[in-house]
Amino acid sequence: MRTSGMLMCRAALSCVFLEILIHGVQGLNVCMSGSATSCEECLLIHPSCAWCAQEDFGRVRTLMSRCDLSQNLHNRGCKAQFIEFPISSRSILRNEPLSSKGSAPTQYDVVQIMPQKISLSLRPGDQTSFEVQVRQVEDYPVDLYYLMDLSLSMKDDLVTIRNLGTKLTQEMSRLTSNFRLGFGSFVDKNMSPFSYSAPKYQENPCNGYKLFPKCVPSFGFRHLLSLTDKVDRFNEEVQKQMVSRNRDAPEGGFDAILQAAVCKDRIGWRKEAFHLLVFATDDVPHLALDGKLGGLVQPHDGECYMDEKNEYSASTKMDYPSLGLLGEKLAENNIYLIFAVTKRLYVIYKNFTALIPGTTVEILDMDSKNIIQLIINAYNSIRSKVELTVWDHPEDLSLSFTATCQDGQPLPGLRKCADLKIGDTVSFNVNVEARSCPPQGTAHSFTIKPVGFKDRLEVAVDYRCDCGCSNMAQANSSICSSIGTYNCGTCRCEPGYLGARCECQEGEAGSLSLSACREAEGKQVCSGRGECSCNQCLCYESEFGKIYGSFCECDDFSCARHKGILCSGHGECHCGECKCHAGYIGDNCNCSTDTSSCISADGQLCSGRGRCACGRCQCTQAGAFGDTCEKCPTCPDACGTKRECIECRLFNSGRLADNQTCQRLCKDEIITVEALKTDESGAVLCLYKTDNDCVMRFTYSEHANGKSVLTALKEPECGGGPDALMVLLAVVGSILMVGIVLLAVWKLVITVHDRREFSRFQNARSRARYEMASNPLYKQPVSTHTVETDFSAFGKSYNGGVH
Repeated sequence: MRTSGMLMCRAALSCVFLEILIHGVQGLNVCMSGSATSCEECLLIHPSCAWCAQEDFGRVRTLMSRCDLSQNLHNRGCKAQFIEFPISSRSILRNEPLSSKGSAPTQYDVVQIMPQKISLSLRPGDQTSFEVQVRQVEDYPVDLYYLMDLSLSMKDDLVTIRNLGTKLTQEMSRLTSNFRLGFGSFVDKNMSPFSYSAPKYQENPCNGYKLFPKCVPSFGFRHLLSLTDKVDRFNEEVQKQMVSRNRDAPEGGFDAILQAAVCKDRIGWRKEAFHLLVFATDDVPHLALDGKLGGLVQPHDGECYMDEKNEYSASTKMDYPSLGLLGEKLAENNIYLIFAVTKRLYVIYKNFTALIPGTTVEILDMDSKNIIQLIINAYNSIRSKVELTVWDHPEDLSLSFTATCQDGQPLPGLRKCADLKIGDTVSFNVNVEARSCPPQGTAHSFTIKPVGFKDRLEVAVDYRCDCGCSNMAQANSSICSSIGTYNCGTCRCEPGYLGARCECQEGEAGSLSLSACREAEGKQVCSGRGECSCNQCLCYESEFGKIYGSFCECDDFSCARHKGILCSGHGECHCGECKCHAGYIGDNCNCSTDTSSCISADGQLCSGRGRCACGRCQCTQAGAFGDTCEKCPTCPDACGTKRECIECRLFNSGRLADNQTCQRLCKDEIITVEALKTDESGAVLCLYKTDNDCVMRFTYSEHANGKSVLTALKEPECGGGPDALMVLLAVVGSILMVGIVLLAVWKLVITVHDRREFSRFQNARSRARYEMASNPLYKQPVSTHTVETDFSAFGKSYNGGVH
């Protein structure tokens, strides 16, 4: 019950929160807007409303509402003992613990639902809740009634189940030590057009049917064996049975199901057992109104009609039962119905299960050979589910459920748990709300029970619609001038009298008395916001606030507002004018005279870039923004201001090096990088020279989320001295390079010159004409003699000869 306690606590907190919320919204008071004139009317307006029965409650000349939030009444002077504020409550009347096994000394001692009886006291509109725990205990007794279709098409199935009792008992013994088995059969109504009614078919409906010439007369429902643990008796009864024959395809199975459910004494259902009704058929059933085809116009009344032969005696007198009646009677007698039908009928009977609670459907083989496994599967499926139903639900009560199954997670709106193991405990939180008050003296109750269980939770309900002060009403009370009834702080005057104390008679209010209720001639009586009673104005109550004054000319809700809040929440409304609290000025008190909120982190008013107006900075310098104008990337001094933060935060130097000062003034995010990007949109590049002649560079930007971000180099950029070795190598290299270039140029010039001279020599040589005689270098060693010989034939190149 711990969860229930937590939910009650949450509900109480919700009520308190609701009351605070309604109280906090000035003028929108649901209790006062209802114009309740009595305590009972007040309680019906809203569950948060209370009534003050104190005699002297309220001020003179004002119609003070006695119906208000309880805290408001207390604040207005109503003593606690006079405040009528009933709340919903619950009390547990019987709460026996859940059993763990079904084999108790007496089966009536087995408990599967907790608590068993509670009482609710409900105020209309208010809610209360309670928890229900359910557990399917182990080794619980089982009663199984086998209801079989004995029409001609089921003849093969009848052969198959002749030893069903023995085999089924063996299988069920693994699930329970206390098992009983019963047997019944059905065909259809023995009348036209449902069965063959001609005289030749009365004794043998199969007369003339060559495939199966002999069968028993048709019947509606026949109870053959009451529930028993004698397995042999079941087998004997099955072996005695013969099939019958009806005319149309549908069967009268629903007649049989209803009789098997309501004739519990004949069937032998035990109150302390788990009830299973197995319905085996190979065709669809007749439904309500089908009986009109045979002239049966009387609807089924849901009663038991079994004659001395254990046969359904009203088969030819009443119509077939409806699905609603069938479901009601099965639930009333805690019976789980198992449809064992052939495959072609599965969808039809599956739809029936949605309309009949506690019903399952399984597929039956054509010859019923799988009937045992079918029953075991259906039993396990049924035992794996817990579903709550509500009986005798009063119309003026609203119920909602939240299931908490084996995984421990609450499931709002569900009253069912599945996939359970036998022995699992599940819980359901039930929330109950009364929507209205029934006639006085009316008592209500309802029952919550799991489908198919004998266990149930009985809930008694009474309504908190009356006020305790009404029990002390005084007729002809002196408080009411002895001509009225004093009840809960107010007078209910006799006809013809009026006034808060019945002090005036109707017709006394003439023009003279009405003029006393006008502020000036031509003005409305009581400013149109009150009643003139006995020469004085009694002001109306308003849902927006208080109306007061000698002529109801004032109120506390007609003043100027700021953002919908009266006098900005910083003043009081007095007769149409805001009276501001200290530190606020203006027509609607929205302007604060305090400048502390305008002081920036560096101690300046609006950072020196604006002025403080009504407690907020108005930035006057272009580009400045922020609560204290502290942000201004484009301001001339922006880089200088942020430089100090870079120095103290990154290098612990500069004017703000003191840790406390640095942390207080420099709250911007600083990001250090190896290389600084200066092309970011909206970023301002800043740089400064450090003490050691280095240059520090950083950027200052404002992000869209309002954060100021400084992006700086990890280290300042510093210049270094020349490297001697590098200079020497550079000079030597330069000289060598120049020498090589000069040698290359000289070599090129010489080469060009030599080639030019050689070319000239070659040209000259090719033009030279040499002759042996004319060679100036040649000297003859001997004397020569001239011989006149003609050598012209030898060519020009030869002019003489050597001897």
